[in-house]
Amino acid sequence: MQTEPAVHVRGLVKRYGGRSVVDGLDLDVHRGEVFALLGPNGAGKTTTIEILEGVRKRDDGDARVLGEDPAGAGRAWRARIGVVSQGEGAAQDLTVREMLDHFAVYHPTPRPTADLIAAVGLEEKVGTRVGRLSGGQRRRLAVALGVQGRPELVFLDEPTTGMDPVARRQFWELIRGLRADGTTVLLTTHYLDEAAELADRVGVVADGRLVEVAPPEELGAELRRQATVRWLEDGTVREVRTDAPAAVLRDLLAGSVTGDIPGLTVTRPSLEDVYLSLVGAPPATATDSTEGDLR
Repeated sequence: MQTEPAVHVRGLVKRYGGRSVVDGLDLDVHRGEVFALLGPNGAGKTTTIEILEGVRKRDDGDARVLGEDPAGAGRAWRARIGVVSQGEGAAQDLTVREMLDHFAVYHPTPRPTADLIAAVGLEEKVGTRVGRLSGGQRRRLAVALGVQGRPELVFLDEPTTGMDPVARRQFWELIRGLRADGTTVLLTTHYLDEAAELADRVGVVADGRLVEVAPPEELGAELRRQATVRWLEDGTVREVRTDAPAAVLRDLLAGSVTGDIPGLTVTRPSLEDVYLSLVGAPPATATDSTEGDLR
């Protein structure tokens, strides 16, 4: 049924050596949305993705991807998903064009090779053997292969790792195009600006659990309501955290003889501050930037 989520997970568990790297994770990804999983290394993001792709077995819990259990789904189901993993592929002696043309025959309606090459910015590398590509160029080729078959759902595990800024933005345009076509995208990323730019919703994973899900601008809403008011008083830094900074400012101005408050700043937590708070990391220094590579 098209009203069902593209991904529906309840109580997902995966253990290694008695330790749960995925520990009761619940997740719903709506059809047609871009959903980003954020979390530090070891949080369980890649393991979760691999279970949903059907390449790794779970130890407990329920999972449905496009209406089927990925642990036992067949070839027809696999034709409906696209995968871009962190691993390196084979066929290093093929050129970029040969690689895409080779795998195109496995899809009933593949995207044209020329369109894929342009979408990932590999026009100047069409005749280059895969083994001679840089790491970032190989990531671009992996993305092209992952979306070649026009899948209903695409899994992207840290897809822009190793890409330069220009290539990252070309990739972003590709993801926007997929979303416009109705494709569901589930991606993991370490880049906060990427999640904020692309995702309809963001899920933060910590210690194998999903600790919060929200649109990027609403993530950590309770924390973001608090502002930090700082000023200098007799050479000492004073600080107040409050939900009502205007009232604090009025009190400060009322108590000032000159109407001047040295060193006065009012800041609210950035997306990076919210993320660090949710995963239990030490707080970042005050900043309004939403960019960060959190590896």
